[in-house]
Amino acid sequence: MTWFDAARLSDGLVTSALGVFMLALVVFAIAAAVSRSRPVTLVTLSRPGLVLAPPGDDASARPAPRRGAAQLGRAGGAVMVIGTILLCLAVVARGVAAGRAPWGNMYEFGLTGSAAVAVAFLAYGRQRSVGSLSPWTVALVLLLLGVSVTSLYTPVDDLVPVLNSRWLVIHVVAAIAAGALFTVGALATIAHLVRQRRGKEEDDHYSDLAYTVHLVAFPIWTFAVIAGAVWAENAWGRYWGWDPKETWAFITWVFYAAHLHALSTVGWRRRAGWLAIAGFSAFLFNFFGVNLWIPGLHSYAGV
Repeated sequence: MTWFDAARLSDGLVTSALGVFMLALVVFAIAAAVSRSRPVTLVTLSRPGLVLAPPGDDASARPAPRRGAAQLGRAGGAVMVIGTILLCLAVVARGVAAGRAPWGNMYEFGLTGSAAVAVAFLAYGRQRSVGSLSPWTVALVLLLLGVSVTSLYTPVDDLVPVLNSRWLVIHVVAAIAAGALFTVGALATIAHLVRQRRGKEEDDHYSDLAYTVHLVAFPIWTFAVIAGAVWAENAWGRYWGWDPKETWAFITWVFYAAHLHALSTVGWRRRAGWLAIAGFSAFLFNFFGVNLWIPGLHSYAGV
């Protein structure tokens, strides 16, 4: 297979994944609409003439809408899995086309990051009774993919010399893995904060999921920052120089460290979620804002 064929295959798989994720989002939307539909009341015959059974009577509500919503939710999850597989294959094809790790520019990072978010959610979220986050995860993956395809797309090309290093794999893989978990954690945290604002119980599946993924993601992000410093010494002769990318990576680390510390500090637990949201915002700005608007030593991969 030539690089041109592999590149076309990757682009085709990305387009297919976009279509499948859109279908999954439609299925999830229909499932949500069905689950919120009013129960159907049965007509009973208690005396001569027809009498409607009271809505509060267990026998009066048909369980079909709820069962139908559950079935549609499972169907949406299956479609989401298919989209994730297509997206992972697109990342592999892009790597084959480039003959290297497929995250040498913003488009490839966005492509691989989208796949990582979907995989992270399927690995953690759907196993923890938070299936209601599925449509939000799909929507976020669609948004990131859409931005990557329409605004960040870069044809397959060779790496600039500073990126042609084994640290590209080590550092960026850690950053992508941590970023995917941060994304799932952000969705779970927002859901938890919404429930908290509505006065519902503080301990729920969303807070459990957020805590789990942040606990896993934080050391991975710590390693990514350290690996980046080692790579910087190898490439530029210094471990740390407060380059904008380095600075915002450190800001992200501080927010998540504060979040985990707040969770174990009396009086801060109810506000800990906002620190996680701040950390995720810093992570997003590090990827989009710094790369697009702030020049620095990391401004070599193009968009």
